Parts: sequence; C-alpha cells; structure tokens
Amino acid sequence: MMDFIKILFSVLLPPLGVFLDQGIRKHFWINILLTLLGYLPGIIHAVYVIAREPTRRVVHSQ
Repeated sequence: MMDFIKILFSVLLPPLGVFLDQGIRKHFWINILLTLLGYLPGIIHAVYVIAREPTRRVVHSQ
C-alpha cells in the first residue's frame, strides 16, 4: 500500500516520491535533474526507483 502512495506522489511530483523512498541520496538528485530536463523522464526514473528491490538500509544497533 505504501508503494502505491509513493508511485502516486511520483506521478504528481517525481522528486517527492523518490524522497519518500530513498531520502536525500543520489537518486533524489538524479530525479530532480531528470524532472528539470523533462517531466516524463522524472516520472519514469521515480517509478523505477520505487518499484525495484527495496534498498538495503543498514540499521546500527548500540
């Protein structure tokens, strides 16, 4: 369900969907650049980033 919401945000504002999925990392900046160059490339990249395998995030335990 959460992926559906991220993809919906990606269609409306592609960098927002990538930000919700990845945070401010390289894919976020790439998506901003693609969106500035053309709205459709930004959407395609955002959906790709969200639909691919989940990012393996390292959780630091204390």
